[in-house]
Amino acid sequence: MKIKLIIIFLCLMPSLVSFAQKKPEPFADGDRVVFAGNSITEAGFYETYIWLYYITHFPERKITVYNGGIGGDVARQIYLRMDSDLLAVKPTVLSVSFGMNDSRYFEYWMQKDRTDSVRKSAIDTSYKWFEKIRDKVNAYPGIKKIVMSSSPYDETVKNGKDPFWGKFKTMEGIVAFQKEAAVQNNWSYVDLFYPMTYINTKGQETDTAFTITGPDRIHPGNAGHFVMAYLFLKSQGLANKPVSNIVINAGNKKVVRADNATIREVNKTASGISFRYLARSLPFPMDSSARVWENPQKQYEALKLIPFVKEFDEEMLTVQGLHATGNYVLKIDGSTIKNFTGAELNEGINLALLSNTPQYRQAVQIAALQWQHKELEDKMRGFYWVSYNYLLDKGWFFRDSPAITDSVMAKAKTDWAIASKKDQYLAMKDRQDRVAAMQQMNVITDKMYALAQPVEHTVTIQKNDQ
Repeated sequence: MKIKLIIIFLCLMPSLVSFAQKKPEPFADGDRVVFAGNSITEAGFYETYIWLYYITHFPERKITVYNGGIGGDVARQIYLRMDSDLLAVKPTVLSVSFGMNDSRYFEYWMQKDRTDSVRKSAIDTSYKWFEKIRDKVNAYPGIKKIVMSSSPYDETVKNGKDPFWGKFKTMEGIVAFQKEAAVQNNWSYVDLFYPMTYINTKGQETDTAFTITGPDRIHPGNAGHFVMAYLFLKSQGLANKPVSNIVINAGNKKVVRADNATIREVNKTASGISFRYLARSLPFPMDSSARVWENPQKQYEALKLIPFVKEFDEEMLTVQGLHATGNYVLKIDGSTIKNFTGAELNEGINLALLSNTPQYRQAVQIAALQWQHKELEDKMRGFYWVSYNYLLDKGWFFRDSPAITDSVMAKAKTDWAIASKKDQYLAMKDRQDRVAAMQQMNVITDKMYALAQPVEHTVTIQKNDQ
């Protein structure tokens, strides 16, 4: 019941959003999309999943998605790196997200009797720097602007750790001005905060330890990032666009329906039918790894909470006119995929859920390339993190010398954050290495889109008498 209620809410979510809010447009061919944010963005997962959906679903629409996150950032720091980082890649779309760090942390423990003043200071400071971001970006009318609220701080999960009581309410204040500012400035708006809070609240009704974020109440795990990607894609109006939806009548060889696909050479045999199938999209390849540090969530676990398969990942095959009680074997390009009853085929099967189809394997290959792309971009973000959070104040921004390297290495011995980024910094500190990495990322992007192009397959459905 809990899961059913969550999914119902998310299906109805568009009707619950104020009509005044402008929705982000779907990305267009040639778009260069930058997601600016803090460590949640720097982790790179929700952007990866958004881009992977576009590559697999719209292979003819080549876009580039850039990770513009740096851990620890607040609105002020996002503003300070606008020119040298975020705008430097010449985006056509810029999504700005902040609030988790802006709403502060230990102040709620250290100043328990002054929570209201802490909150007001945090919101006012965040808003002041957002105004600077707004003015800076509004000077670029060719850039489409998006305000995306932060994922929530999970103040209510029971995990044996005391929360920063009052932080959630401060985040609400930041979300409120983000939403209002989006309307005033004609920016698009994406809400992650309240839908993810709803998921947490409903889940905790029956399991107090449930959270879509993570053990630290701050950083979503792999499932949480997938929920974020789902909410973003849904806000773009991309739900209910199938991978394909084909209906064939085996009795008269007629193609009843072929949405986002082309069917030809339908042949009836003594034991079934065969046809040529060309879908214009690929299924979305699900990941089964826990990729976020100290968070056990896996991407596919989010499918229990969001109707992603129903809304974004249906590759439906329906074959009418088969004997309901008969057993049939589905083959694609001569390889056995799975056995089905005639009743199941007449009802319709979702090929996207079958990981052994050639089209699913094609999508998996794209995902593997994308992880290579992400590994390179992670190194770049680590370099930028050290540059902005350590070298900038020392007057060493974007400079390289043995003395600077020695300073970073010495600092890493006493600073866990620097220690976690030093290897990435060392890999990218030379400008020529950064240029080479960008070139390699561009090559990988070209390979992903080349691999995503539609491939025609031969599908056979034969009666299996065994």
